[in-house]
Amino acid sequence: MARRGNGEGTIFKAKDGRWVALVDLGYGTGRRRRKALYATTRREVQERLTATLRAQAQGLPIGSDRQTVADFLARWLEVARTSVRPRTWDRYEQYVRVHALPRLGRVPLAGVTPEHLQSLYAARLAAGSAPLTVAHLHAVLHRAFGQAERWGLLPRNPATLVDAPRGPRREMATLTPEQSRALNEASKGDRLGALYVVGITTGMRQGELLALRWRDMDLEGGMAQVRGTMQRTRDGLAAAEPKTERSRRNVALTQTAVAALRRHRAVQLEERLRLGAVWEDNDLVFANEIGAPIEASNLLRRSFRPLLIRAGVPSIRFHDLRHTAATLMLGRGVHPKIVSEMLGHAQVATTLDLYSHVTPTMQREAAATLDAVLGG
Repeated sequence: MARRGNGEGTIFKAKDGRWVALVDLGYGTGRRRRKALYATTRREVQERLTATLRAQAQGLPIGSDRQTVADFLARWLEVARTSVRPRTWDRYEQYVRVHALPRLGRVPLAGVTPEHLQSLYAARLAAGSAPLTVAHLHAVLHRAFGQAERWGLLPRNPATLVDAPRGPRREMATLTPEQSRALNEASKGDRLGALYVVGITTGMRQGELLALRWRDMDLEGGMAQVRGTMQRTRDGLAAAEPKTERSRRNVALTQTAVAALRRHRAVQLEERLRLGAVWEDNDLVFANEIGAPIEASNLLRRSFRPLLIRAGVPSIRFHDLRHTAATLMLGRGVHPKIVSEMLGHAQVATTLDLYSHVTPTMQREAAATLDAVLGG
């Protein structure tokens, strides 16, 4: 048994090979109480002892060894359900169930260490998980253990001491002005052509476009209100709250978009009259053939990708329409603050960081403007 100072705890190796640390909890019910911490290595039990002593010094409750990571995460998910969107909660639950619990579930919550998490991430990568998936797993656990720290169940968040792997950042693809015009022209013969025109002229997200309702549209005034985003839940497709508070916004419509929307509305009214009672009246601007919400996978496979081929433009993601809108606006001198507001970014810095490739063009235009002013 190693000797330590008063209040520093005691560390020794038990007969079964485990390392044990004893922490003095003071007197209770007339006798002295001690808490035993267990680990397979001396270093691990030392870390548990240090964390416990720190928690004790801060006046935090000392967690019970009986509560496992699985117990805590089940409770955390139950509480988180009331504070996040259904789709977000489904992702949390999936990462916990599929990736975290098989390896961490039986670990005592009070004993979880950065090494546990690092080992988990390495195991998931070795099993074939993508680095981005492991990075998302890390984000979920970071949030969960942060809550445990705030609840006083952990002296500190072990995820803060672990670096998650980073996946390669995918380069955004954008259409040139010529390609954008070709896409708009080809979209005139598509049932959902107005969807792509609005997307490439406003920069709305796919889910925001699919959640638009006619009551959100002011075609006379040329404005659209973004009030939700279409998401898949366990009960099917439904409009949910926007991604962030800034995502709830008013967006100006171009005359090209207004004209496309008027044509689209006329065609939709014909479909509605033809189908009669079969039509689902959801007031959706962009609905499927019977008025119901559009499945994103069907949209890409049946409409968007064939449209790209007909237009003769490169194969891009739907989200790249958003990038194209931002790039076209910034490249034509629209103030980044205005672009940021149209896109629904929380800060203009996000816009400038994402579209830094447009900055050299903006700087050259700024230099030319100064030359004109100064007579250069």
